[in-house]
Amino acid sequence: MSEAAREGLAAYLFLLPWLIGLFGLTLGPMVASLLLSFTHYDLLSPPRWVGLHNFQLLLSDDRYLHSVRVTFTYVVLEVPLKLAFALLLAVVLNRGLRAVGLYRALFYVPSLLGGSAAIAILWRQIFGGDGMANMILTSLGWHHPPAWLQDPSYALFTLVALGVWQFGSPMVIFLAGIRQIPREFYDAARVDGAGRVSQFFRLTLPLLTPLILFNFILQMVYAFQTFTPAFLVSGGNGSPVDSTLFYTLYLYNEAFGNLHMGYGAAMAWILLVVIAVSTAAVFASSRYWVFYMETER
Repeated sequence: MSEAAREGLAAYLFLLPWLIGLFGLTLGPMVASLLLSFTHYDLLSPPRWVGLHNFQLLLSDDRYLHSVRVTFTYVVLEVPLKLAFALLLAVVLNRGLRAVGLYRALFYVPSLLGGSAAIAILWRQIFGGDGMANMILTSLGWHHPPAWLQDPSYALFTLVALGVWQFGSPMVIFLAGIRQIPREFYDAARVDGAGRVSQFFRLTLPLLTPLILFNFILQMVYAFQTFTPAFLVSGGNGSPVDSTLFYTLYLYNEAFGNLHMGYGAAMAWILLVVIAVSTAAVFASSRYWVFYMETER
């Protein structure tokens, strides 16, 4: 065996665990779920081929259509608010505060804990009828604050607030991007008479658009797949009155609660297509609003 063949064999041996994971835990289940989406399967009997029947049922399923509306509302509200809040804090932290490393670490903690079951349960306690949020509002003079999680008019917005609270990850990325902008740009802007607000909108924001694109796509994908907060805060059924019935929550209930595995697989593949199309649309629009700073070679 030649030296090149031995090196190639050694490389594949090192890659073997990853290849097993790729085909056994990723591509294999994906192909299986695609096939199951065209079947009626309840885990108790063999799959029965039904063609496009599952996809046709989705169009007449009122709860499914409602879960689509709830999820899109959540994505449209949560993603821009989170990115705006993260960018604002990144700008503040870039002002040369003392112990900026400590603040950065503290602000990053919600991103590490926000998706956990413990935080979702804590959030449910904070926004309960007699939770800390209402205690604070009562002390400020609001004598009859709403039961946030029991009122369908407010329940979804509490989950949006929980999502925005997990701003740490995009904030760290924005802060790193701001610190990569040459100081000479700001010096030249000040010489031209630009104030801080003008510098932000005419200099900082345009130069951060590549990172805004990156964070937007990343957070949009996460938002479409939000599950744990909705499951725990709503009790697993999207209450009250399906106001927190997220797409993934309805998918879980249909697939694992009602054992409609083929139906759930169809929902999963539609979600994959929606995320892919949304990502492609954002990339296509980026040519009109993303600006890349040219560097000398």
